[in-house]
Amino acid sequence: MSSELPAPRPAVDGLPAYRPGKGAAQAEAEHGITDAIKLASNENPDPPIAAIQAAVAAAAAGANRYADHRATAVRERLGGWLGVDPTTITVGAGSVGLLQQLFLTFVDPGDAVVYPWRSFEVYPVYTRLMGGREVTTPLTADHTFDLDALAAAVTDDTRMVLLATPNNPTGTALSTDQLRSFLARVSSRTVVVIDEAYREFLDPAFGDPVHDVVPAFPNVVVTRTFSKAHGLAGLRLGYAVGHPDVIASIDKTLFPFAVNALAQAAAIAAIDAIDEIDARVQRILAERARVVTALRETGWRLPDAQANFVYLPLGARTDEVYLDLERRGVVTRPFTGEGIRVTIGSEAENDRFLATLAGVAEPG
Repeated sequence: MSSELPAPRPAVDGLPAYRPGKGAAQAEAEHGITDAIKLASNENPDPPIAAIQAAVAAAAAGANRYADHRATAVRERLGGWLGVDPTTITVGAGSVGLLQQLFLTFVDPGDAVVYPWRSFEVYPVYTRLMGGREVTTPLTADHTFDLDALAAAVTDDTRMVLLATPNNPTGTALSTDQLRSFLARVSSRTVVVIDEAYREFLDPAFGDPVHDVVPAFPNVVVTRTFSKAHGLAGLRLGYAVGHPDVIASIDKTLFPFAVNALAQAAAIAAIDAIDEIDARVQRILAERARVVTALRETGWRLPDAQANFVYLPLGARTDEVYLDLERRGVVTRPFTGEGIRVTIGSEAENDRFLATLAGVAEPG
């Protein structure tokens, strides 16, 4: 019998693996330290609110049964909350799951997929998985999107454009006026994804694409998640808003029962307690403002922070500073040769980050 193993598809064989933020326990084991804190994955520092925990516990009693495949109750509750028709909404296993569905729905081998870079690391993974062709444009000097360059990169064979706003990892964002101006230069045959995983941390002055953009541009899909602001990263539920016909197509690629019953119950409980969620978001925003002020007062030059993290553009110093922080128990997210992304944690965690950074790196 041959010992040769089955070969994966070429697209998979050469695929870069998605790299999640390192956990505190892993850093402790690697460096022989204790009491590490994780500021690497943009998680909510607080556990789910009591109402969510109760809803999840109640739903667990029925875990022997399949959940509603379409998560109908979640779609309806989302429609009421957002003020849109439920037929314009779909749900998936986090916004990253919906992004995969979008690729499965619209991208064929050879199709061009356009996005600015640096941005969310799953974009090149999904593009290559589908055999698509990556077309990227560089960020501007202030770490935001060059929409003129992006529009110039869109051609007749561009099947999808991806815009993360606020952008991961830089935290910069686009207004709905900027989005509409860009979309006016893009063919209606091209799907444009506005990836809003950090929507709740965005200054309202930037506008709301669900109401300001989607009605006028049927080729636009807005993706959002319950992972960040709502504290449900471990349960995986995201949603997308778009034209009903586009949503119906995306629904065809939702693998059976992708959104489990516990996640559905948690999402409904979060919507029902949105005022309590909003109060937590305001505390994170206050901490973000405090951290940004402290960094700038000591000389750090930062991009405009519109998410639940800050970005330090360290360039060639990135890996050195990242390792110095981690050896001292502060786990962040490095992008080699570019910068470090640091999640806004609790007040104590943020204080520790600021003190540790001051001991390992000069502003630059």
